[in-house]
Amino acid sequence: MRTIKGPGIFLAQFLGDKPPFNSLESICRWAKSLGFIGVQIPTWDPRCIDLQKAAESKTYADELKGLVNDCGLEITELSTHLQGQLVASHPAYDIMFDGFAPEAYRNNPKARTEWAVQQVKYAAKASQNLGLNACATFSGALLWHTFNPWPQRPAGLVETGFTELAKRWLPILNVFDECGVDLCYEIHPGEDLFDGVTYEMFLEKVNNHARACLLYDPSHFILQCLDYLAYIDHYHERIRAFHVKDAEFNPTGKQGVYGGYQSWVNRAGRFRSPGDGQVNFKAIFSKLTAYDYPGWAVMEWECCLKHPEDGAKEGAAFIKNNIIRVTEKAFDDFANTGSDEQFNRSILGLNNQ
Repeated sequence: MRTIKGPGIFLAQFLGDKPPFNSLESICRWAKSLGFIGVQIPTWDPRCIDLQKAAESKTYADELKGLVNDCGLEITELSTHLQGQLVASHPAYDIMFDGFAPEAYRNNPKARTEWAVQQVKYAAKASQNLGLNACATFSGALLWHTFNPWPQRPAGLVETGFTELAKRWLPILNVFDECGVDLCYEIHPGEDLFDGVTYEMFLEKVNNHARACLLYDPSHFILQCLDYLAYIDHYHERIRAFHVKDAEFNPTGKQGVYGGYQSWVNRAGRFRSPGDGQVNFKAIFSKLTAYDYPGWAVMEWECCLKHPEDGAKEGAAFIKNNIIRVTEKAFDDFANTGSDEQFNRSILGLNNQ
């Protein structure tokens, strides 16, 4: 077993136009002051990183890593969530997702997809240059608009959708393999990989690719009423990234999983700051530790009630208090009487046989 690394913080929700949130150095120093020791970097934000430059220049990557290290932190992973979303996007969402891409690629889905694919490939090489072994992303979705179908899905539609999804991602996964980096899909509503079954369908289509790994975020499973602890038992060998994000699900006689088109505050299922929701993080940290999870515990702040700065301050302490420093000896070692083959045979009554 090994001790989970952390606490880390995903910077995406905290970046802004005012200090200390408007530059990588200043936001890193802020994060360090709260007790974080790692940062997950959103690669679409130029305040944090020039992704192409990090992929093409080891010198630049070393300088970026050095800046973060000088603040007393490490880079946990790069995030390509927004670009990953655009690798596979149904036309129904073009208007809303166009904002994820630079203006030059908007109103041009083909060019936008090509840009997104290249971006995620850049992230593979940039991760390698930064000495990272995992990268976070979304799968995108071609089928999401049919998840609760009316009229019913035509025969073969899901098969066609996952075949196409795999076709788009397989070349990207191969680049990650060449770079020695795991690509970790966050299992998430709005993506075609939104639960264990859909992940397995995708995994089959990409020939069980060794780099098609998982970012574990239990908050999304609370909102789906999915057993998030059993999920770890099923997929622990593929879990290579971990978002510490809390949630609660309080169904009423008026709304349930789908939320009635309400704001986050008024939904039955809503995200909360770590420790304020219903996720059993003690059990999660215990399971991940027992399964020898090799990565970071990274706080992702999304809460419909609490101020983000308060959530971050509390989140650093919350993760630190849940990380289990693994033991190097068994608790009953004090009673050890030693052993050898003859002694063991004596205990079993075999020496005279």
